[in-house]
Amino acid sequence: MSEMNHEPVMPPEPAPVQPEAPVAAPSPMAAPVASAPATSRRGPGVFAIIMIAAVTSLVVGIFAGLGGYLMGQGIDSSSTAVVTIPQVSEGSGSATTPGASIASIAAAELPSVVSIVATGANSAGSGSGFVIRSDGYILTNNHVVAIAKGGKLEVVFNDGTRIKGEVVGTNPEYDIAVVKVAKKGLPAMLIGNSDDVTVGDMAIAIGAPLGLDGTVTAGIISALDRPVTAGDSNDTSFINAIQTDAAINPGNSGGPLLDGSGRVIGINSAIASMATGNSEAGNIGLGFAIPINTAKRIAEELISTGTSQTPVIGVNLDTTYEGPGAKVLEVKANGPSEAAGLQKGDIITSLAGRLIDDATELVVAIRTHAPGDKVDVKIDRGGGSVSATITLGSAE
Repeated sequence: MSEMNHEPVMPPEPAPVQPEAPVAAPSPMAAPVASAPATSRRGPGVFAIIMIAAVTSLVVGIFAGLGGYLMGQGIDSSSTAVVTIPQVSEGSGSATTPGASIASIAAAELPSVVSIVATGANSAGSGSGFVIRSDGYILTNNHVVAIAKGGKLEVVFNDGTRIKGEVVGTNPEYDIAVVKVAKKGLPAMLIGNSDDVTVGDMAIAIGAPLGLDGTVTAGIISALDRPVTAGDSNDTSFINAIQTDAAINPGNSGGPLLDGSGRVIGINSAIASMATGNSEAGNIGLGFAIPINTAKRIAEELISTGTSQTPVIGVNLDTTYEGPGAKVLEVKANGPSEAAGLQKGDIITSLAGRLIDDATELVVAIRTHAPGDKVDVKIDRGGGSVSATITLGSAE
């Protein structure tokens, strides 16, 4: 079989999915299209009848570019972040009193949430974002700012103040971007720990759905570790998503998902919607957020260097393989997997204790780690079980 990066073989077309979109200025942009999570042997294929709409408007193929995402030759030692964004754990440093009302959390956090209006050469749109440092740094989705390439960004604060924004850096693979405004003394949101999140916890989303800035919705954490893809064949994002039933709509993209104490636990990035032809997707209680622990690492690197590292294991995958597991089509020379002893034809069934159903889930599982991390993998090789430890490489 040909190598993916030379003659990619695409799997049967997956159920259409859309990332949530920012709304066309002055309305929010349409959400990018996110691919529905693959049917897992751990649960029924509930996403077979839905379409995932991300918070901008792009269409995604689940397996697009998997070869590039998993390739890589080594680790760039310069990727160590200089900047550190403060973070708190469960039960400490609450933004508000633990168990506080939604009203009190909204009042405390709304000043830290912004609308982002992007204007490009031929189009415009808007999404959301939130302050992560008082000296002007704002975290949002890549798909919110991507439309402004060659154009301009304007950041609108809760009090109506409008300030020009500059893109510090982006990571399309994670759908993360950092924007800077020339203003100090901003109220930064308190960053929580997404590893502390459990199913059933309160979830509060703040943003500008359909251009309605300062909108607050609430629900619970519905599920964790949902493998979701969003974007298009050029910029596909793989998200190990937090699922919530808090109402999220086009324009919410880039806004914060908060816990019951007002701490940020995720970035609202995609929604699922019933497929209804060409009509724009809306909320049906299936929203997806990028875990803040992942976003924090990327943001720190972007602020420090303007770029960030994406972990890789140095293989191409056979996208025609239906699983369970992800089948190795090629092991890249001098890469992390070759060093760990992986071989062509190996089927990776587990990574760092997480069961792998297919190629998409393998990419998502890798993305939860950082370059340099050591991960244990389990492999089906010729019907026998093999274990290996891979030191993750990196790619910008």
